[in-house]
Amino acid sequence: MQQQKKIIMGCDLAAYDMKCEIIRIMRGNGYQIEDVGCDSSHEGLYTPIAKTVAHAVVSGEFDCGILLCGTGQGMAMAANKVKNARAALCYDIFPAVMSKRDNNANILCTGAWMMDVSKAIQIIEAWLFSEYAGNHDEGLALLEE
Repeated sequence: MQQQKKIIMGCDLAAYDMKCEIIRIMRGNGYQIEDVGCDSSHEGLYTPIAKTVAHAVVSGEFDCGILLCGTGQGMAMAANKVKNARAALCYDIFPAVMSKRDNNANILCTGAWMMDVSKAIQIIEAWLFSEYAGNHDEGLALLEE
């Protein structure tokens, strides 16, 4: 069952309120989510949070990661600096599904300024329930060179 995936989630100060609400709702729906910060809407840089999440996913400690900031762009850029992290910036369901299906994304990034909590949860759940199709192994291997 997809809800049994171990998920690690982080945000910067711009997305703190959204992160808290998403975690509250998703935990209520049975998801196991580890919150690694930030811990307030007044402070919290995106780079260390993104790297913490990316390292935890790449190490295998968690199955996947979710990162939130104002636009999601900073989180995606920082997470993708970690070897074997495949962070996808998505503002809608279709690109989120395709990021997993075709690119085997292991981290989903999105922006609190770009949507409301309801849409964010729809995107996250669509991504979580998607599976890698296995048809782009050669291209993905080239990312690691």
